[in-house]
Amino acid sequence: MVILIASITGMTVVLHDQSADVISSQFSISEPVDIQSNVAHAQTNGGTNNQNTLSSSPLSFIELFEKTESGVVSISVQKNIGIEVSSIQFNNDAVGSGFVYDKQGHIITNNHVVRDAENIVVTFTNGHSYNAEVVGTDPSTDLAVIKIDVDWDSILNPLSLGQSSKIRVGQQIAAIGNPFGLSGSMTSGIVSQIGRLLPSENSGFSIPDMIQTDAAINPGNSGGPLLNMYGQVVGINTAILSATGEFIGVGFAVPSDTASKIIPSLIESGKYDHPWIGITSRDVDPDLAEIMGLQDTKGVMIITIVTDSPADHADLRESDQTKIIDGLEHMIGGDVIVSVDGREVRKIEDILIHLQREKSVGDAIELEVIRSNNPEKIETVTVVLGQRPSQLN
Repeated sequence: MVILIASITGMTVVLHDQSADVISSQFSISEPVDIQSNVAHAQTNGGTNNQNTLSSSPLSFIELFEKTESGVVSISVQKNIGIEVSSIQFNNDAVGSGFVYDKQGHIITNNHVVRDAENIVVTFTNGHSYNAEVVGTDPSTDLAVIKIDVDWDSILNPLSLGQSSKIRVGQQIAAIGNPFGLSGSMTSGIVSQIGRLLPSENSGFSIPDMIQTDAAINPGNSGGPLLNMYGQVVGINTAILSATGEFIGVGFAVPSDTASKIIPSLIESGKYDHPWIGITSRDVDPDLAEIMGLQDTKGVMIITIVTDSPADHADLRESDQTKIIDGLEHMIGGDVIVSVDGREVRKIEDILIHLQREKSVGDAIELEVIRSNNPEKIETVTVVLGQRPSQLN
């Protein structure tokens, strides 16, 4: 079993895939769904087959499984881990999940499932297996698209992407995948929270807007669908939070709205360009608010501005002073961002979610900022978003 582990506040985020050996690597870092609004996507991605026609009323868990199971696949991956001893190349065989996106044979899964793949085999619930190739990947959101070629498309029953922005905390959901290689397994639970921020593996950036669920997600579930009770995919299962590597009731999924925005680009060009401001920052807390003379403990203060970034070309100011309070050094003096495009900013997640949901490279955004030399006045700064680098140095 290969388990990629990221430490977060003493806990562990585990990106799930399953294999024969154990190698651990540390790195830092609904409200009822509007069914009609999703019909257009179902038609464009080939999801209007009889098996997966959108339901106008909530399904039972039995109905949900019977409706969607044929669109969920097991993904077996042979990976080359690059270790050679006595002319023997060691491989790492992984198992993950995925689901059919369209009638052209595109399948959505996680990037970490198919990364470094030498060979990929997709197996359907009826036992039919096909070789697959990687079409595109986005490590920043842990999404990937693979493709199989089939002579008959009746085996391809695409699942429809719902609107993750419509889900609410407490809403019932279900996960289908292949935990521990047990194909076609279903677990159920609720949406525990939305808008979570998780570190993106090895990039220095974070994945915003993640869905938190208590539906059991285990090794082998990665890349499988998180479904609402109408049979729509609202998330792609990706990670768990655990102190032991075992599921303890906190799982995470990439929201379907993110997938809807990124997947077409992966199919067309093999990659996705993320919009970027180019700052490092900290959320305003009571200590910082007192030091800066701010009236509210909300907003995001700019710590540094990346050279030659969009922020560097705009009228934004980074922190240029330090102050020690209770033995702790605080960077101060940077602009405090209090809104983006008219939306209140309480913390950095609010900016990142807005960029991911609404913006693309080349778009302009308006930031309302408070300057350190005049904390009672709000100024507006326009930033033209650039292309985010693959890694933050």
